[in-house]
Amino acid sequence: MRRYLGVALGILTAIGGFVDIGDLVTNAQVGARFGMSLTWAVVIGVLGICVYAEMSGRVAAVSGRATFDLVRERLGPRVGLLNLVGSMAVTLLTFVAEIGGVALAVQLVTSVNELLLVPFVGLLVWLVLWRARFSLMENVLGLLGLALVVFAVAFWQLGPDWSFLARQAAGATKPAAETWTTWWYYFVALFGAAMTPYEVFFFSSGGVEERWSPADLPVMRANVFIGFPLGGLLSLSIAGVASQVLLPAGITVDTLGQVGLPVAVALGKLGLAVAVLGFVAATFGAACETGLSVGYSIAQYVGWQWGKYVRPARARAFHGVLLASTLLAIAVLLTTVDPILVTEFSVVFSAVALPLTYFPILVVANDRDYLGEHVNGRLANVLGTTYLVILTLAALAAVPLMVVTRMGQ
Repeated sequence: MRRYLGVALGILTAIGGFVDIGDLVTNAQVGARFGMSLTWAVVIGVLGICVYAEMSGRVAAVSGRATFDLVRERLGPRVGLLNLVGSMAVTLLTFVAEIGGVALAVQLVTSVNELLLVPFVGLLVWLVLWRARFSLMENVLGLLGLALVVFAVAFWQLGPDWSFLARQAAGATKPAAETWTTWWYYFVALFGAAMTPYEVFFFSSGGVEERWSPADLPVMRANVFIGFPLGGLLSLSIAGVASQVLLPAGITVDTLGQVGLPVAVALGKLGLAVAVLGFVAATFGAACETGLSVGYSIAQYVGWQWGKYVRPARARAFHGVLLASTLLAIAVLLTTVDPILVTEFSVVFSAVALPLTYFPILVVANDRDYLGEHVNGRLANVLGTTYLVILTLAALAAVPLMVVTRMGQ
């Protein structure tokens, strides 16, 4: 029974922790402009993150070492450095966006300017990264993130024409007022939001933190193949409510408050309060994950002691990176840059960095010296290779689409 409870808890936290500021903003923007016509971007992205998260988790469980640690050893310091620079640039940008997202969410409740909240939010994130136990941080924030289920409830309450939405999603059509280049720009943005690089590094390093072994592979796979797709359904619910409330009214999404507006229309003030709780939990949890991912990857590349399973005094360099990255994120946000704009940049550049992130994972997952009999099977390799082609196409298209469409305008 205890094992089943552990599986259930893992699935629930995977659902609650799947959505971050990129998913919130991008899905709402897409729903408000394109309805459900970009559903396939989320579906393809969720399947891709499942494929590579399973590989990453399996590497950690079998070898007892984090994926990035093995990437440097297996592919050499030069390839490892290229991977580090590409993924860390995006992860730092995402970290800035997540802290800004927490400040925006708290602003909805307090009406205090987000610039005044940013230092306090950054300090709180750093304190959690420094002092909180890994399992407590992951489970509490993941479970609180389940408050975002209110979007699915609101979607149902709005009573949409389900058959029309299904045809729209399956047909991948677009409104007449939109261009195909803009449609493809948001396709890449949604895809990048679903497959952000930090997720696989955090997942793998978290497995080491929790001391996974080969016996934990079924639990890990349940978290990935059940929790992540259900988290993807939450993302689609955000787009769905926007398609029912914002699209008919011609409202575009420029603020976090507009993301929650359809919930208020469907469920009133109580529903909006639950949505704001979900905003805070999702963005704060993602801020912790991205902050840790920065520390994990740098420490694993250099060879420092790392992780929350060791005392801070034994991992001073790792915790120094966490503090420095938090201070950098605060400094960037205090320049008055719009966190929503940072979020839009982060999801697009996530797409650019995807091949650098995922190709080394595919290589390591096929190495018998590390995984023995647990190396990739034929299906994993077919899916992994197919996704490498998709990732490369998305990476090549991301910046040109961003320039041509002026970031989707």
